Amino acid sequence: MSQLISKLKGDHKKLVEVLEEVAKLGIAHPETPKKLTAAKAALLAHLKHEDVELYPVLRKAAETDANIKSTLNILAKDMESLAPKALAFFDKYEKGGSPMDFVKDFSQLRSALSTRIRREEETLYELFNKIADKKAA
Repeated sequence: MSQLISKLKGDHKKLVEVLEEVAKLGIAHPETPKKLTAAKAALLAHLKHEDVELYPVLRKAAETDANIKSTLNILAKDMESLAPKALAFFDKYEKGGSPMDFVKDFSQLRSALSTRIRREEETLYELFNKIADKKAA
């Protein structure tokens, strides 16, 4: 596994851990806004890292591989939907909010992020590793 993929998987692990803490604390806990701010910052840093180091390699490979191109297109559309929703969630609850709304919104965010993380790790990161392995050979 490449260093980049190890780092990105580590980012996922940290994000999931923070979200688990938020789930245990709930929106009314005084630490929750700080944890949400930290989760948002971690997510933005992770996305930037992917944009700078992961996606350029995958896009280059997609120029000559229709399967990679198709996979990237599908997952890009998924992210175009997820990223704004995630950021809107963080913006809405970084300063507190309705516990009832929070539970529902948090559940949706957590589910969407969990699905996305699984797709990235099982699909995108595996593709990246295969491409990196070919370049190293």
